[in-house]
Amino acid sequence: MNVPEKPSHQEYRSGHELVGILPEKEAKKIEAYMEAVEKGEFTPVEPRFASTVMIVRNTPEPPYKPRFHSKAAAEDRIAPPNGIEVFMMRRQNSMAFLPDAVVFPGGRVDPADADPALPWEGPTPAQWAERIGKDEVTTRQIIVAAVREVFEESGILLAGTPDGKILTDVTGDEWLAERKALADHQQSFASMLIRRNLVLRSDLLCFHSNFITPEYSPKRYDTFFFSALCPEGQDADDKSRETYIADWVEPQWALDMVDAGTLTMVPVTIYHLGMIARSNNLQDLVTADKTAKPFMFRPYRTEDGTIVNKGILP
Repeated sequence: MNVPEKPSHQEYRSGHELVGILPEKEAKKIEAYMEAVEKGEFTPVEPRFASTVMIVRNTPEPPYKPRFHSKAAAEDRIAPPNGIEVFMMRRQNSMAFLPDAVVFPGGRVDPADADPALPWEGPTPAQWAERIGKDEVTTRQIIVAAVREVFEESGILLAGTPDGKILTDVTGDEWLAERKALADHQQSFASMLIRRNLVLRSDLLCFHSNFITPEYSPKRYDTFFFSALCPEGQDADDKSRETYIADWVEPQWALDMVDAGTLTMVPVTIYHLGMIARSNNLQDLVTADKTAKPFMFRPYRTEDGTIVNKGILP
């Protein structure tokens, strides 16, 4: 098996084998895990449900000047430019999970996300359950967590008024206070929407994939990945305390930085960046709902003794 030299040199497409090259310190831990499995002495941690959302938009017209767009030659790109930007964040290096990694907004579900009183518009939890393959209560939590986490971490609120209008302005100190109260668990997402006479808009989400953290990890998540078009009039920001860099980027630029070793990014994130970069246009990306086929990396020792993660993409 040939291990690609650079992350973006792999085929991040359905049915292809994805190989994750591991740093030396990580490989040593996995070697111990593999030995424990062989002896029947390993019990994996039960993964917690989580949601991640790729907030996307078309590159704004001039005088907007993109800060993070690739200068790579056409032959070095994984796909022709499609004008799509995605909001990404670099996590604080003090975080327990994926420190310093560049990620999309997201996080684990909260028990309060299951509140049936939460005002809801769009496909129902039962309809979403058919798409993502979970029971209705769990599905409700996953969808609510997706919308809540995006709001907490980027300031984008996928909600609207009871008459069907999508929110266009959620800036200002009052909205920042709402985000902080959510992050501090001082209020639930349902209580905030009810108090403000708003409804969650599940129709603004598009489901793409379900990735599960490998068994050897001490922190495991069963994560559902969605995309959502940034609502007109709203803009993402860098005011989340979990990150110290956050901005709109062209996927190819982010891949260039990972290849150069400038940014840290896990293979799952790289996979979804490739998905965005290869989309024909924004509309195709945010309407391509898929059926859940869970994916999980498994460690593998190559012929030369190198330990890598690999798996066939769904």
